Amino acid sequence: MSTDLSPAPIPASEDEETTAAKVGRYLATHPHLVLGAVLIVLILITGAVEPNYLSVGGLRNSALFAVPIGIMAAGQTMLMLTGGIDLSIAMIATGAAYVAADQSPNSSVIAILAALAVGFLAGAANGVGVGVFKVNPLIMTLAMSVILLGLFTSWAQTIFFGSTTMSDFIRTLGGGSIFGGRLPWAVVIWAAVAVVVIYILRRTGFGRNLYAIGDNAVATRLSGTRSWQVLIAVYILAGICGAIAGILLGGRVGAVDLQLAQSFLLPSVAAAVIGGTSIFGGVGTYTGTILGALILGVLQSLLTFINAGTAVQQMIYGLIIIGLSWLYSRITALQ
Repeated sequence: MSTDLSPAPIPASEDEETTAAKVGRYLATHPHLVLGAVLIVLILITGAVEPNYLSVGGLRNSALFAVPIGIMAAGQTMLMLTGGIDLSIAMIATGAAYVAADQSPNSSVIAILAALAVGFLAGAANGVGVGVFKVNPLIMTLAMSVILLGLFTSWAQTIFFGSTTMSDFIRTLGGGSIFGGRLPWAVVIWAAVAVVVIYILRRTGFGRNLYAIGDNAVATRLSGTRSWQVLIAVYILAGICGAIAGILLGGRVGAVDLQLAQSFLLPSVAAAVIGGTSIFGGVGTYTGTILGALILGVLQSLLTFINAGTAVQQMIYGLIIIGLSWLYSRITALQ
């Protein structure tokens, strides 16, 4: 008769499990601290790769790149809180810029209002499709993107025989600065958009409805909330965010074409995901999205300095979305 004298496996202690749970809860409840640390580390790494980056000019360029991402991501954040998304927002931005350029010879005010009208109408169409006719947001907004691409491709050869160059005022908004070139006007406009979005999400019944729809759409409907009205309104807001981003992007570039904002679609989703907004709805803040957009702005500068092409950047954004979606789901499971 043999006796097994090998030591029995030691189970994980309750303290270790408690520590893991605490870490998970801390990361889930304090994502901004983690994101801030990541942003600082990325800035230092980029500065090590290119010492001239740690200057007003270098940081200004990162901020300018982050502006259209951050504004489009404002729309994506609000939509993702409801469990939706807008795959047409980049095309809305491009279309708005096209209209603004076409109307620029008439008046900068008319050009901006016409561009915002593009965002309003496209967003309203998306909202009606998703909220009233119950079309899946992915399908509805992807179809809208294709429709807008077809319309503006045709109109560029017929209706838009006018200017494709932005007015001086819009170019100042998109690429000009104040305080001796230190603070871009585009960043000021982004800050104003951020204040409005944060106020809506934190202080209004409309913002609470966005979280409620994403958390439990059935219970929200049974409580008496007309979800279709909320969805139409939030898709309109997302469309207007896309139009503002398109105006500023066109102003920074100075002219427009049909590929103007296309490369910003994936980063606008990535910024929201990096900031902790759940793609399943009900969880997220725009403050986190702002940090996500700034992180992508610095990351773009880093990739430019190491000569990484646009294709590599797009792959990295895709990997970020997949990786962080998995990470946040794991953190949530630890709570």
